Amino acid sequence: MGWRSALDYFEYFILVYFALIALFSAALGLLGLRSILLYARESSSTSVYGFLARASYKPVSILVPAHNEEKGIEASVRSLLDLAYPQFEVIVTADGPTDRTVEVLIEAFHLVEVPREARVVVETAEVKRILRSTRHPNLWLVDKENGGKADAINAAFNLARHPVVCSIDADSILDGAALARATRLFAEDETVVAVGGTIRALNGAVLEAGKVRSIRAPKTWVERIQVLEYARAFFTARAAWSRVGALTIISGAFGIFRRSAIEEVGGWWTGTVADDMEVVFRLHRFMRDERRPYRIVATPDPICWTEVPSSLRALRRQRNGWHRGLLEVLWRHRCMLFNPRYGRVGMVAVPYLWFFEAGAAFVEGGGYLYVAVAAIFGFLNVEFALMFFALAVLYGILLSQLAMGIETMLLSRYERASDRLVLFVAAFAEFAGIRQVLLWERCVAIFQLRKRQGKFWTETRTGIEAGRGPEI
Repeated sequence: MGWRSALDYFEYFILVYFALIALFSAALGLLGLRSILLYARESSSTSVYGFLARASYKPVSILVPAHNEEKGIEASVRSLLDLAYPQFEVIVTADGPTDRTVEVLIEAFHLVEVPREARVVVETAEVKRILRSTRHPNLWLVDKENGGKADAINAAFNLARHPVVCSIDADSILDGAALARATRLFAEDETVVAVGGTIRALNGAVLEAGKVRSIRAPKTWVERIQVLEYARAFFTARAAWSRVGALTIISGAFGIFRRSAIEEVGGWWTGTVADDMEVVFRLHRFMRDERRPYRIVATPDPICWTEVPSSLRALRRQRNGWHRGLLEVLWRHRCMLFNPRYGRVGMVAVPYLWFFEAGAAFVEGGGYLYVAVAAIFGFLNVEFALMFFALAVLYGILLSQLAMGIETMLLSRYERASDRLVLFVAAFAEFAGIRQVLLWERCVAIFQLRKRQGKFWTETRTGIEAGRGPEI
């Protein structure tokens, strides 16, 4: 076989690979759209508050892991305390902060040390003290040695006393009805063990008294592109996977779980960056191994607003960690790959993650490199190059536009035509450099996997200021 034939086979492989991704993505997009339409038809604000009035709700423990969050922790906690929900508690874990996170909380909420002992359901790093607010009896603070995000969630989980637990990032704000919309699923179906809401970018939002009143397109292209990424992930992919019973991740920024199920699987695993994905994999395995009926679902309307990286450097570090986490989880649960015991999760979702999420960085990167080298040395197949860019780029742009179209059906949406125009342009700008940079970062992450396993990245946050009214 000559070198030209070898190149032809390589080109065919690249095109077939991306054609399969495009077909999968189109199927997920259409299924996600159908799910959103059905949800919009079946749900209403009246039904949510009627559900609360019937006293059929389940009390919730909100778990808030925090490291160095002094800039925004007060506003975040105040927004949680103001949630429209009859019975809940907020448990913040200060995971060995080196700034004034603990002092800010003590001063803002009048916290005092209490002798209450937490159940040791999951072993964690040493807990130094437990504090409780004298102004808000449902607010607790666990002050502990540093152990990482999953360890911090576990420490809060040990203190939780309600049948449903909600894990939320310290830099996030929940929509007022988010808990009601999500926990209704637990009340209506006892087989539901986990629910994922929708995560949206807080950057650019207009806040009043710690609540999101309207949303605007963020100021930088890095932030705008993330608006599209989150829309693609939550309005199409996760909605679709949920619809077919094969959802494999619930975002750590906002996830709700039946406490008994989390106890049975042993809490959150501290050996990975992707603890949010890993706990969902473990729930699937446990329930399937025990032959129990269960559901893990995503629902579009419970919204959590979270601060996304505002610089390319911070975004690269985040995506490096995410990709390492994906690989850590896939390797730990490799027995699920093509295993019919785990149903659609094992036969469809896990293979998709292995071949089209974990492997795409090398294949797409290899395609870009091949086109560049072929162009330089004069053996570029123009037909292949055009088809490659159409499959690798245009389908992503179309998915972004579909996701933003779905976004217009939600209650919280970009109202201004200028904002929608900016995001329309961002769908093209994403593929003009930033996507390729993040692609490179994912390739780097593969080689750093062993050296940096389970290691977290640190982010510099703008912070959510208490009572802030102008744009973030």
